[in-house]
Amino acid sequence: MEKETLLGKTKAELQEVTDGLGLPRFTASQLSDWIYKKFVSDFSEMTNLSKNARELLLEKYVVGGIDHSGVQESKDGTKKYLFPSGGQNFIEAAYIPEEKRNTLCISTQAGCKMGCIFCMTGKQGFQANLSPGEIINQLWNLPERDRVSNLVFMGMGEPFDNMDNFMKSLEIITAPWGMEMSPKRITVSTIGILPAMSRFIDESDCHLAISLHTPFEHERKELMPMENAYPLDEIFSLLKSYDFPRQRKISFEYIMFKGFND
Repeated sequence: MEKETLLGKTKAELQEVTDGLGLPRFTASQLSDWIYKKFVSDFSEMTNLSKNARELLLEKYVVGGIDHSGVQESKDGTKKYLFPSGGQNFIEAAYIPEEKRNTLCISTQAGCKMGCIFCMTGKQGFQANLSPGEIINQLWNLPERDRVSNLVFMGMGEPFDNMDNFMKSLEIITAPWGMEMSPKRITVSTIGILPAMSRFIDESDCHLAISLHTPFEHERKELMPMENAYPLDEIFSLLKSYDFPRQRKISFEYIMFKGFND
């Protein structure tokens, strides 16, 4: 029988695991600490768990986590990591070192459904949604994990098209019991899927980046077919309905195409 993976489970879900094994309730807190703060994948190394707890967990569960299968490095130090993602799929995460920050750009899907004409991921089509564990693994298993200061969800896929898994991964990354990264250091990019964007604004304190590229509806439809489903006027209307605190940034992404939107 295939063992169940713990990486990607919230503290409440880890509590269900330990309760199901008849273990003391504090075991879930110990597990989350070992997995999300100490990045330990071997139950035998979780020394404050009883021998019985380690044996019971080992029978049915693995922590999980998959190492990258390849890396490309550019002259400026940027590294693009390739991670396996179930079956024949692969996803990319990019580590971008700078003078005052080190940013990790991660993916939420293998492929993408949005079909933006300027995006290579869109051209390859959609393969699969990533699980919370697969999303988190890009940070959890990154060789430079301890140097990452900022996180951007701007890799493969549309985060709001994989909303439940994306939000669960965000909870784990930011929660005090999880990886405890400040939401002020996380930015999420979207084409503007509604009403998923409302849920993100309501349930998260992370920054939001709108993939704009042109303020004109007819031009945006040429670049981004999803403008037909989620027009800019509705996106702007939603944003105007919120009173964002100063600490929370809303930005707009704009690629210039010669002779089109420059």
